[in-house]
Amino acid sequence: MSCDIANGRALVCKDQIGGLKAIYFINNQIAATDITYDVTNTDLITAITNVDSLYKYELKATVNTYVETITSSRDNGTAFFQQVLSIQLPKLTTADHKIVKLLAYGNPHIVIQNNNDQFFIAGLLRGMDVTGGSIETGGGLGDFSGYKLTFTGEEGKPASLLNASAEAAMVTLFTSATLVTS
Repeated sequence: MSCDIANGRALVCKDQIGGLKAIYFINNQIAATDITYDVTNTDLITAITNVDSLYKYELKATVNTYVETITSSRDNGTAFFQQVLSIQLPKLTTADHKIVKLLAYGNPHIVIQNNNDQFFIAGLLRGMDVTGGSIETGGGLGDFSGYKLTFTGEEGKPASLLNASAEAAMVTLFTSATLVTS
């Protein structure tokens, strides 16, 4: 594998906005053989098989973030990408208590939709783990009451973009999946 870059990058327009719109949890274990990449861009996914359901969670607040940190060691000859998703889900419910418990026990893959309608998948091969969070209610009437969760994953490649710019197109990339919204 060549490590030489092949492109430059011009100054880009200021036409992007920050923030996350929604996330989609996947329970199934995705295998490398389930993934089809674009033939000209191996960082762009065009299909994923063997996924039963995508569980959508809408996000509103500006406190929801995704950060990917590159860790590279010349001495060890290694590089990996740590993926951290932090979300807040307002309102405490018995159904959400169960889901939070199951998320903490499992290691889901997570599709992230940003406010530019770009979709990418974190924890593609190894999944994401709940590495922190809380179930809380504040002291004042206007304080936060709900769930704060932090998911962390480590992958050999950055989170891959999905070849979609709308939710319907994203769902069709998962060839046999059902979208679950409530």
